[in-house]
This record gives sequence, C-alpha cells and structure tokens, in this order.
Amino acid sequence: MTTATTTAGRPPAGQPAPGGSPRRRVLRGTPTAWVIWAVVIFFFVNLAGVVGSVLVSSFGRRWFDTWLPSGFTTDWYGDAWREFGLLHVITVTLIASALVVVLSVLIGAPAAYVLARQNFPGKRLVYLTFLLPILMPPITYGIPLATVLYKFGFAGHLSGVVLANLVPSVPFVILTMTPFIEQVDPRIESAARMLGAGTRAIFLKILTPLLVPGLLASAILVLVRTVGMFELTFLTAGPDSQTLVVALYYSMSAAGIRAQQSVDAMAIIYTSMMLVLLVVALRFVNPTQLVARVKEEPE
Repeated sequence: MTTATTTAGRPPAGQPAPGGSPRRRVLRGTPTAWVIWAVVIFFFVNLAGVVGSVLVSSFGRRWFDTWLPSGFTTDWYGDAWREFGLLHVITVTLIASALVVVLSVLIGAPAAYVLARQNFPGKRLVYLTFLLPILMPPITYGIPLATVLYKFGFAGHLSGVVLANLVPSVPFVILTMTPFIEQVDPRIESAARMLGAGTRAIFLKILTPLLVPGLLASAILVLVRTVGMFELTFLTAGPDSQTLVVALYYSMSAAGIRAQQSVDAMAIIYTSMMLVLLVVALRFVNPTQLVARVKEEPE
C-alpha cells in the first residue's frame, strides 16, 4: 500500500484538491524561455502586420492617414490581371516549374541511387559538391551562369530559365532522395536479379513504387523552390519568359505611374500561389523525412 506525500498541506500534482476540483497548474519558465517566446511572438505579429497591410491595401479604394481605407473594391485585381498580363505570366511560371521538376527528378533520382548504393573514393567530396549550389547564395554563381547561357543563346528564353533553375534543383533532389533509397533493402534488388529481372525492370517495377514518397517529396519541394526563385530567373528570363516573382519585381521598379493597390493585388496573388504550394507540400511531405543522414563509410 502506497501513500501520497504532500508538501505544506497541498495535494500531489494531478490529484484533485480537497474541494473536489483539480489543482490548476502554474505556467513557469526560465527568463531565457520567456525572451525567446517574446521574440517569436514579436516576429509573427510584425509579419502578420506587413502581410495584412498589403492585403487590406489591395482591396482599398484610397488609404491615407487612416486605420482603414475609405472604401473597399476588388477592381484592383482585375486591373493587375490585365495590366501585367498575369495569365501569360502564370502560364510561363507553371510551364517552367513543371519542366524543372520533371528534368530534376529524371536526372537526380538515378544519381541519388548511385550515391546511395555505391562506395567510391571521394564520395563525401561529391556530397559536398552537391551541397554548394544549395548553401551558396544563387547570385554568386548566377551571374557567371547567366553569362554562359547568354553566350550559347539559351538565356532570354524559357530554356535559359529552366537550365538555370536545374543547377540548384538537381542537387536538391539528390539530397532528398538519398535517404529514401538507403531505406530500401538492397536484398530486394538482389532477389529480383536472381529471378531474371533487368536493371530497367528493377527500377520501374520494384524501386519506383517503393520510392513514390521520396519522389513526391522532392518534386513538390523543387516546385515550390522554382516558383519562388528570383535571382536565377531574373538573370536569365526574357520579356516573354518571366515568372510571377520576376514580373512582380518589374511591376514595382519599372518606369511609369501605376496604382500601388494594383501592385499589392499582384503581390497577394503571388503570396496566395506560394501558400497553396506550401500547404500541398506539407500535406504530402513529412519534414522529418528530409533530414539526410550520410552513412559512415570506410575510406
């Protein structure tokens, strides 16, 4: 038989007080924890304020020195759609992003398989090489890359945008797919080979169904990254190959007089598009699966 010990007449934690109601827990924390929470809350409040002001402005008729606009309208979205040719811009954005996703997966998945299955001298160096386009700011290698693409006639067209975005996207697919491939038991492939299956059959009928979560994760993340990539697209896009983020930049910096509300409406359209992609990505992708752990291999 056990007895509960109390301190200063108080009941143990989790047990009801003498009056019958459970004792309320007191929220305590260290000063460092409170400071961290205060900084996080301050950041999100400011972020909500910035996004909220742009959202309200995109619906406002006039907004000068007041808390809210004098009236609300949706006409600015129609003006932005016609003035900036958003139908063409969104179409180009989707086509370029789809091409980058398909090519990145077709190139990156086989390369990730080789890196996951084969051991060779300098393997860690190869991994580091693939990390560089992801870790480095795109502008650092975007300028020489754009110079090369202009020299060979690719830049200024949709092909230049696709080729430039492949540079960070293919390594991203490789680093995303490698842990998924390492989770597949190599003995499954060995058994298939013993039964007469060729390399193509193993890839299409055995590995591909097992790697669908990894392929889907890498494809969605590359799609989000390509739609939001500004630097490489800005350096290589032409008048007819601008994506939405580049068109948004030109709408703000180009010469001429235009209503700020129409620019804000375009910014809300871009933000909404990115939010939809992020919601889809988080719906199908588990972020904890994207932490690639390179196995310790003897040199």
